[in-house]
Amino acid sequence: MRIILLLLFLLSCPALVLAEPSTLKVATYNIASGLRSAGDLERKLTSKNDPKLIKIAAIIQHVRADILLLNEFDYQPGGQLGKLFQQNYLSQPQLGQAAIDYPYTYSSTVNTGINSGLDLSGDGKTDGPADAWGFGFFPGQYGMQILSRYPIDKAAIRSFQKLKWASMPQALQPIDPNTNKPWYPTEVWNKLRLSSKSHWDIPIQIGERSLHFLVSHPTPPVFDGPEDRNGKRNHDEIRLFADYIEPTRSGWIVDDQGKHADLAESDWFVIAGDLNADPVDGDSSNQAIAQLLEHKKINNTCIPSSEGAVLDSQTQAGVNLKQQGNPATDTGKFNPETVGNLRLDYVLPSSNLEVTGCGVFWPASSQTGAGWLDASDHHLVWVDISF
Repeated sequence: MRIILLLLFLLSCPALVLAEPSTLKVATYNIASGLRSAGDLERKLTSKNDPKLIKIAAIIQHVRADILLLNEFDYQPGGQLGKLFQQNYLSQPQLGQAAIDYPYTYSSTVNTGINSGLDLSGDGKTDGPADAWGFGFFPGQYGMQILSRYPIDKAAIRSFQKLKWASMPQALQPIDPNTNKPWYPTEVWNKLRLSSKSHWDIPIQIGERSLHFLVSHPTPPVFDGPEDRNGKRNHDEIRLFADYIEPTRSGWIVDDQGKHADLAESDWFVIAGDLNADPVDGDSSNQAIAQLLEHKKINNTCIPSSEGAVLDSQTQAGVNLKQQGNPATDTGKFNPETVGNLRLDYVLPSSNLEVTGCGVFWPASSQTGAGWLDASDHHLVWVDISF
């Protein structure tokens, strides 16, 4: 009887039920699914024995983030794929790691694979994967999936999937160097969406406060021409959140429900995702990532790094030998002859949060998980924050 009364008492006390944790681990991981057909991910998730997904699940179980963004996790209407991943992979011990439970998930539509009806690639056609609002072979390809141990306030989620690039003040509009005229015709430019996938503001309930999980996956600044249309789009996709977190610069931003940006000065936030921009190397435009790394409202005191990235760089040749950035902070392993290893994945807390630790899951060959790294060409990045 006493136990029952105690349980009833606890349930009647919001301050206890919604107790604020002292620390929180937030992470991002591009799983690089690379699937070419709608339904492929569902089949792999249903099988329960896909070798790549087993390794991805083992990495997640090993790091044990409280809040996690998965990039390149295909979206399917109904939002069941995240639950399938939980049920068939994360809830099962993988490769010696303990199961982990994320009771709260979120995914939604993205621009990839949705035909724009416009000639965005400049080839005179309107039905190719590069003519979608975001490059993709089917709607939902390269989507985003949120996994959380804490409640997601779904009623307060804001998306910026349909925000027009032309609505950004001083946008980096691509210019054709041969004609010195805009690369996109006016009627195309005025319709083009800024986000290649989507930008989401996901409020997550931490105790009695909300943490705004600001997630995105900007287009790679490559696969274009001298007009640099993808490089400039990448820059301005990154700028969207750089402006969003600064009330003096966010007035132009309108979400998909028609509401203007209203992130307060005191709000907690974490920006996360594969932002496809290295601070020193690679092909990004106009120091794109500096817009966040040097932002006064971002705590960049702990730069995630790993021993494995340093050792891997030492075994590479080609482009890696010419790169100027610190190899310890690299988050992705790419063709050493053409791209090299780069820092592309970020978890960036607001300046009003204390950072107590950070890292990249890129173990050395002798460490746990070294045999799992071929699951993706990106590596999971995490940051510990304290309240």
